[in-house]
Amino acid sequence: MDFEAVVRGRRMVRGFEPDPVPWETVERLVDTARRAPSAGYTQGVSFVAVTEEATRRRIAEIAGERWYVTCGHRPFISEAPLHLVVCAAEAAYRERYGEEDKRKPGQTEPRWPAPWWFVDAGGALTLLLLAVVDAGLSAAFVGVREPPDLAALLGIPHGVHPIGVALIGRGAPDKPSRSLGRGRRPIGDVLHRERWSGD
Repeated sequence: MDFEAVVRGRRMVRGFEPDPVPWETVERLVDTARRAPSAGYTQGVSFVAVTEEATRRRIAEIAGERWYVTCGHRPFISEAPLHLVVCAAEAAYRERYGEEDKRKPGQTEPRWPAPWWFVDAGGALTLLLLAVVDAGLSAAFVGVREPPDLAALLGIPHGVHPIGVALIGRGAPDKPSRSLGRGRRPIGDVLHRERWSGD
């Protein structure tokens, strides 16, 4: 598929068919996502693939599926046949940036004005969502209000943050989000040449 068509074809769906996603496809999606840029080549982003129905239902509870249903959406979190939980290992970045090629002698630990483990997770998530479209599938991404609950459910170790859940499968008819009515901001509002200008 043409890259621009993939980008323009990406949207968060809120309805999934029950057909399972083949494991070879899961591996291909994650293989693409893991090629995202990585600060210091730390490669601290990992994924937990969940297909078991009872666990998906529990993830849906943690992710607040009940609220989506009260807003008129399908129970799309629990019905998605594949949950890919995106995780970022903060400890791996702190360790990497303590190594001699990343720190001068006597230099203190970086201030982390932007926590690079979250930046890297966002980059990996973006590639994952585009790979899903390229594979002819659909996806959504949901955060969770209580990440420690998700970490406990899936045995995610301390120091590794579950960022949220990518829901993947064959799209089904859904109720689009009201947010779509906002439309994309014009390029002139998001692109500034040489320096920030405007009102």
